[in-house]
Amino acid sequence: MSLTPQEVEHIAKLARLELTDEQKTRYREQLSAILDYVAKLQELDTADVPPTAGGSVSQMPLRADEPRPSLSLDELLANASQKQDGQFKIPPVFE
Repeated sequence: MSLTPQEVEHIAKLARLELTDEQKTRYREQLSAILDYVAKLQELDTADVPPTAGGSVSQMPLRADEPRPSLSLDELLANASQKQDGQFKIPPVFE
C-alpha cells in the first residue's frame, strides 16, 4: 500500500512534525513498506492459534511489589523544558 504525499503530510501534522521534502519522501517509502508488511501479516491464517499462545501471566516471574524511595520533585523536574507550580507544563493537545 503506497501512501500519497498528502497522507504523509497529514500524518506528520498529526504527529506535530515539520518535515523537509526529502524527509517526506523517505518517510513515505518507510511507512508504505510497514503497511505492506502489516498487510502480509493479515493474510496469515491464525484460526488454530489460541489467543494466549504468547505466554501467560502464570509463566512470567513477577517481582515483589515493595515500596522504595523515589526521586524528589526537584530531581523529577530538573530536565523539564517548562514547569509551573511543581508540575510539567506542556502545550495544549487540542487547539
